[in-house]
Amino acid sequence: MSRNSFGTIFRFTSFGESHGSCVGAVVDGCPANLELDIQAIQEMLDRRRPGFSKHTSARKESDQIEILSGLFEGKTTGAPVAFIIRNQDADSSQYETVKSIFRPGHASYTYLEKYGIFDHRGGGRSSGRETAVRVAVGAIARQIMKETEVKAYLKSAGGVEGNEAILQAIEKAKQEGNSIGGVVEVNIQNVPVGLGDPVYEKLEAKLAYAMLSIPASKGFEIGDGFFSATMKGDEHNDIFIEKEGKIITKTNHAGGVLGGISTGMPLVFRVAFKPTSSIFKPQETLNTDRENITFSLPKTARHDPCIALRAVSVVEAMSYIVLADCYLLNRCSKSNNSIPSPTWML
Repeated sequence: MSRNSFGTIFRFTSFGESHGSCVGAVVDGCPANLELDIQAIQEMLDRRRPGFSKHTSARKESDQIEILSGLFEGKTTGAPVAFIIRNQDADSSQYETVKSIFRPGHASYTYLEKYGIFDHRGGGRSSGRETAVRVAVGAIARQIMKETEVKAYLKSAGGVEGNEAILQAIEKAKQEGNSIGGVVEVNIQNVPVGLGDPVYEKLEAKLAYAMLSIPASKGFEIGDGFFSATMKGDEHNDIFIEKEGKIITKTNHAGGVLGGISTGMPLVFRVAFKPTSSIFKPQETLNTDRENITFSLPKTARHDPCIALRAVSVVEAMSYIVLADCYLLNRCSKSNNSIPSPTWML
């Protein structure tokens, strides 16, 4: 399994499984002399952690980050920043009865075909538990991109919009032993002009790659997305104007990217998440002996009725990671180094 790293300059390699002793990462390329706010990292992790809402998994994890290297007197040294987050509430006994079953919607079949082995305890490496690492790395990236603000929220779930309607839909699915999917929308303000590299490293391509690497993600669109296919050119084109000495566009149908490069307008995109695969309804499937069986989760199993709810913080984190990496890459793109530094570097 060799694809556990993400990024070019600001790059991290994650490790750990859902029911292992811990999850963690080694972050390379983090600029030196950055005052790292550990509390800010912890606050982002607290938003993602399970077990503290009736609408999420009952698994209780404190998700306390432990920095192992790369810091001296509160500042990054330029060396790799390594950290771990210990698993404290993993109950592997819940998975003993399902270890020889191809659970519908899960990765057990594909992992077994590819590697010949699969850690059935909570899904092992394919578990959403891995996303805690992304959130911690994203919190570090956020401190590089202090002037850029990523706002993500659950736009819809189960086909309904509005906070109250969404929570009711999640609760209804939970009571039925079922699950629902959702759409996370993102609006990113104060994006520097010039992020992204054509032809194969376009900003929207990097964002799509990042978002579709999140467990349970199934779709990505930027700007008007698929609706653009129904529009005419004079409807979709964003007209350039000057305002307060800056070039902006009157509209933002493109979602803040032209030619794969950020325009300085808000980055607006959406990520679709499938319904949580683990449900309490009986389902027909096969076991590893290729026998037809009816599969039911143990009543004590712990799963999210709507994984998109906790995916919001993961989407935010991956956005910061992509932007930080693009920003550091951009500082290499002009010989006169005319790209402004963030305030913390001045």
